[in-house]
Amino acid sequence: MSDSACLELDGLAVVDTASGMRLVQGASLRVASGGALSLLGESGSGKSLLAHAIMGTLASGLRAEGCMRIGTHVLDAADQQARQALWGREVALLPQEPWLALDPTMRVRQQVAETHELVAGLPKKEAADAALRDLARLGVRHAASLYPHQISGGMAQRVAFLATHAAGARLLIVDEPTKGLDSGRRADILAMLRAAQAGGMAVLCITHDVWLARALGGQVAVMLDGAIVEQGAAHAVLARPAHACTRALLAADPASWPARTHASAAGAIVARVDSVAKAFGPRTLFAGVSADIRQGEIVAITGESGAGKTTFGNLLLGLVGPDAGTVTRGAGLPRTAFQKLYQDPAAAFAPTVTIETALRDVVKLHGLAWDSVAPLLARLRLGAHLLARLPSQVSGGELQRFALARVLLLKPALIFADEPTSRLDPVTQQETLSLLLDAAGASGCAVLLVTHDAEIARAVAQRQIRLQA
Repeated sequence: MSDSACLELDGLAVVDTASGMRLVQGASLRVASGGALSLLGESGSGKSLLAHAIMGTLASGLRAEGCMRIGTHVLDAADQQARQALWGREVALLPQEPWLALDPTMRVRQQVAETHELVAGLPKKEAADAALRDLARLGVRHAASLYPHQISGGMAQRVAFLATHAAGARLLIVDEPTKGLDSGRRADILAMLRAAQAGGMAVLCITHDVWLARALGGQVAVMLDGAIVEQGAAHAVLARPAHACTRALLAADPASWPARTHASAAGAIVARVDSVAKAFGPRTLFAGVSADIRQGEIVAITGESGAGKTTFGNLLLGLVGPDAGTVTRGAGLPRTAFQKLYQDPAAAFAPTVTIETALRDVVKLHGLAWDSVAPLLARLRLGAHLLARLPSQVSGGELQRFALARVLLLKPALIFADEPTSRLDPVTQQETLSLLLDAAGASGCAVLLVTHDAEIARAVAQRQIRLQA
C-alpha cells in the first residue's frame, strides 16, 4: 500500500452472510491527503455500503472482506471494532441527512464543543471557545445557542460537518451532501469541502450530483451493481466516459435535459392566488404573490431554501391559510381534485402495510374500481408483483411512482409535487419526473413543481413562480 495515501482500499467487499452474495465486489480505491474522490452511481449501486464498510458500521448480517489503510493504520476489513478507535480522530462520516448527525436535545455550540472535548481531549472551556471559532468560520456563529430544529438544512449540514471532524480527522466521508439543496447551498457545501481539502483532509464524496463531482475535481469512481466499473481523473472521466453506466449518468444530469415540448394553450383556471402573504412568527416567507394555475400547465416553484415553496403549495391545497390575500380554487372542483406528491415517498406510506393494501384503502375510501389500478401501474411501468411488498422493499423511484399512482387514481385537477425526485439518482430522477409529467398531461392535470434545481425548471416548466422573502 502507498505511503502517501490517506485512504487505500484493496479488494474491499461486502458479503451477505446468509446468502453468501457479494453486494460490493472487491473495490480498490485510493485517496491522497488533501485529495478528493467522488463515488458516483445509481441508487442501490453499493456506494453507501462501501462507506459503511470503511467506517466499520455495517449492519448485522453483512461482513466486510479485504484490506484497507486509513492514515498509518493498516486494517483487516472484517474487524469492524478496530475502526471504532479511529472515529473522529482519523475518519469522520457525514451522513445523508445532516439532522441524523445532530442530537435534537443539544444546542449547536454544545454539539461541536463535545467533539473537541471528548474526542480531541480539550478542557471544557477551551472546547467551547473552539466551537465558537469553528461556527464563525463557516458563517453560523449566530446559531450557537439554537437547537437543530431551529436551523435550516444548509446550516445543519455545516454544523454536522464541524461536529464530525472537529477532532481533526484526516479522512472525511460525505454521503450525498448536496441532496435537496438549492444552488446557493450547494455552493456552500463545495466551499466547505474545498476548505477541508486545503487543510490537508482527504474527502471521499458519495454523490449522484455530477455538478459536485466536476467541481470537486480529483478522482472519480463509478459504481454499478456493487462493482467499480470506471475510475480515473474527474476531468477525464466526466469529459470522455468509457462505460455505458457513466454515459447514462451524465446524460441524465438535468443540465443535459432537452426542453420539454408543451401544448400550445393552457385550459381553464384551476386555482388563483391573489396577493397572498405568509409568515411564521416574526419571519415573513413571501408577500404579494399572485398567479393563475391553468389546466394542463407545468409551473415550477423556485427560490432559495426557506423561501416558502412548500408553504405556497400548501396554500393552494388548502392545508394552511394565507395571512393576507386570497386563494380561489376552480368552481365545482372537489377537495380531492388537489393532491400532493411528497419529497420523501417513504413518508407517504405506512411502513408496515403492503403497497397493495395502501392502494386498496384509497380505492375503498373513494368508491373507485380496483380494475382501474392495473392499467395505471402499467403506464407507470410498475410490475404487479411489487404490490405484495412493503414500502421498504422497493426502490425509491418505484415507491415514488406508487405514490403518483395513488394520486392519479383520484383524477386530480392539480398535483403539487414537492421536490418529488430530489432524493433520487439522476437516471431514476429523469425517468420518474418524465412519467409524472406524461401521466399528468394525459389527464389534463396541472402540475405545480417545487424544485431547487434551475436546470430542471428550465427543462420541464412552461413558466416559473420565484419566491423571495
